[in-house]
Amino acid sequence: MSDRDRILRVRVTATDPTVLHTLLREKRPDVGGRPHRGADRSISIEAYVSPAEAEDLEREGVTVQVIEDATATGRARQAEVGRGNRYAVGEQIPRGLGLKVHD
Repeated sequence: MSDRDRILRVRVTATDPTVLHTLLREKRPDVGGRPHRGADRSISIEAYVSPAEAEDLEREGVTVQVIEDATATGRARQAEVGRGNRYAVGEQIPRGLGLKVHD
């Protein structure tokens, strides 16, 4: 898989809210959630970007911290999902917390 196809979850932190706002307006990354204030009065927000975009976000007064490789995490979660159809056998009754509804 090339770096173009990878998505990283990053935390973008700026010392000044105006700098972060300008950066987000200029680069338009896919942000997740709302900005958070740090104890040191910095402001940060999480974003989902390619590795190249993560490098492009860094500038004076702004740091980018990689939290995780979101692509690898997504593939790991997909591996946990079964491949077969558990309802394929007509006599098998579904189990779980759902309610049986009569039409």
